[in-house]
Amino acid sequence: MTMTTRSSKKFMPTYILIALNVIVYIYTSIIGGDFFSTNVDVIATYGQYNLLVFNGWYWQLFTAMFVHVNIMHILGNMFFLLIFGLRAEDLFAIQEYLLIYFASGLAGNLLTLLFGPYMISAGASGAIFGMFGACIIYIRHAIGQSVMSALFYAFFLFVISSGLNVNFLAHLGGLVVGLLIGYELAAIRKSKIKYAYRYSYAS
Repeated sequence: MTMTTRSSKKFMPTYILIALNVIVYIYTSIIGGDFFSTNVDVIATYGQYNLLVFNGWYWQLFTAMFVHVNIMHILGNMFFLLIFGLRAEDLFAIQEYLLIYFASGLAGNLLTLLFGPYMISAGASGAIFGMFGACIIYIRHAIGQSVMSALFYAFFLFVISSGLNVNFLAHLGGLVVGLLIGYELAAIRKSKIKYAYRYSYAS
């Protein structure tokens, strides 16, 4: 028996999020005076400058998810958001989709805050890794297969995405939270379907 859920496709959350990221990039380019690279002062203001966050600029934990360092940064992130976001739209309801995206992004930023106190970071990578993790583990768990292959694939992508000037803490935090939420959603749906099946059989 297959699991079904209310798709979030009709709300087009992936396209809306991409549009928001692009709008923010255009805005930061205008105020920074450079379309190809975001001004350092702009990133320090709207990205995540951990020293400022510790001094009360908590809103940066959210705004940093929509700020990107340069044109290649946003193009790469939006490409992967399109891939994993559209897949997530097939699997999750709109509330679940938004929970995965923002909880994963926030988790990545919090992990960066805790273990990289002097870092300045920006980007949607943590949220995108969360979408990826939620999708792969949800599919595996939903069809009754071992989740170990999903975990291995997630770890592999995490490793190959790491490199110079890459915030691996944001990637890791987002990925872990995405995996946890995706696994829990799959487990909840499986238990509901088993219950419905037994109830129907008994009657």
